[in-house]
Amino acid sequence: MNVVALKTNLKEGLSIISGARKESSNLPVLKNFLLETTDGGLKMSATDLEIGITHFVSSKNIEGGSVVIPYQIFSQIINNLSFERVNLELKKGNLLISTDNYKARITTVPKDDYPIIPQVERRKNNFFTIESGVFIESLLYVVPACQTSEFRPELSGVFFSFKDNQIKLVATDSFRLAEKTITTKKFETQLEKEVSFIIPLRTIQEVIKIFSSLKEGNIKIFFEENQVLFETQQTSIISRLIEGNFPDYEMVIPKSFETEIVLEKEDFINALKLTSSFSNRLNEVRFEVSDNLKNIKISSSSSEFGENEYLLPAKIKGSVSQITFNWKFLLDGIKNFKSEEIFWGLNGEEKASLIKAVGDQTFVYIVMPIRSS
Repeated sequence: MNVVALKTNLKEGLSIISGARKESSNLPVLKNFLLETTDGGLKMSATDLEIGITHFVSSKNIEGGSVVIPYQIFSQIINNLSFERVNLELKKGNLLISTDNYKARITTVPKDDYPIIPQVERRKNNFFTIESGVFIESLLYVVPACQTSEFRPELSGVFFSFKDNQIKLVATDSFRLAEKTITTKKFETQLEKEVSFIIPLRTIQEVIKIFSSLKEGNIKIFFEENQVLFETQQTSIISRLIEGNFPDYEMVIPKSFETEIVLEKEDFINALKLTSSFSNRLNEVRFEVSDNLKNIKISSSSSEFGENEYLLPAKIKGSVSQITFNWKFLLDGIKNFKSEEIFWGLNGEEKASLIKAVGDQTFVYIVMPIRSS
C-alpha cells in the first residue's frame, strides 16, 4: 500500500467510524480499524461486532493494499498534523505516515485477525430509498421516547413498520410513546408485502449523528432477517436487529377524549419550563382545567423550596380535570412539533393522554399521567 490523502478527509472518516469501535473490549483487535484501497480512494471500516461502519474518502493510490491499525494512535496523529497532504505507506508490516515535517511508524495487525464486517444482499425488493433529511427528522421525533431496557429488550430500539404504503417509526419506554408516519410520497420501494423490525437505539443514534450533516441526497435502507443496512454513496452502517416482538402499541393510542385542549405550543413550553422550577425528583407538574374551560392552571410545589402556578390560556372542550404529569416527558414530545398550535386529549388520571399538531396527523405522542398517591 502506498497512498496520498488529505488530512481533512482522513479526519472526517475517523470521526464517522468512531462509533463502531470498542476501546474497553475483551477482544483487543476491536480497538483497531481497517484501512484499504479502492478504485479512486480509501475505505475506512470499523466494527464492534454489533455495528459496522464504513466510509469512503478520496485519495491518490500509488499502490493498492490494506492494513489494520490502532484507531486511537492513528487518530491522534492525523488530528494533530500541521500539513494537509499525508502519505501512507505499508512496509514490512508497519504503516509509515509522513508529511513535509513529520514521520511515524505504526505497528499493524494482521488483516485476517480483524472481524469480517457482514454484508446485506442487495435485491430490488428488500430496500427503501428515503431523502436523508426526511428520515433523520422522523427519527428525531421518536427517539426521545426510546430507552434501553435489559428486562424488555424489544423496547430498546425504534420499531420500523411498512404497511399500507406507509412507513411508521415507533418508540416507547412504557411511560410514553411516539409514532411518526412517513407517507408514500416521501420514500420509494418495490416492496409489496408488509415488513417490520426493531432497530437498536444505539444504531439509531449513530445514524442520526452520521447522516444528519447531509444537506441533500438519499439514504437506502436494506434489510434482512437479522440485520439492517443504512447506505449513502460514501457511508454505510450495518447493524444487528433486536429479536422479539414489539408491543401491539396501537391499542394504547386513545381514540376519544374526556377533555380536548388546543393551545399555543411555545406558550405551553414556556409554562412547563417555568412551573417545573419547584417540581420534585419525579418531575411532577399538576394540571387543572378551570371551570370556565378557558384556562389551564399549571403548578408545582416543593416542601423545601416553595410553590408556583401559571395560568395558561387554551381552547377547551369537555370535562374539568386535575392530572399530574412528568413535565420532562411532555416537553420531549412537544418541542418536536412544527405547528404553532397543538391538540392535547386527556382521559383522566389513569389513562393515556395524546398530543398531536393541529392539522397534522403524521406524528402522535402518548404520555401516561402520574397516578396520585
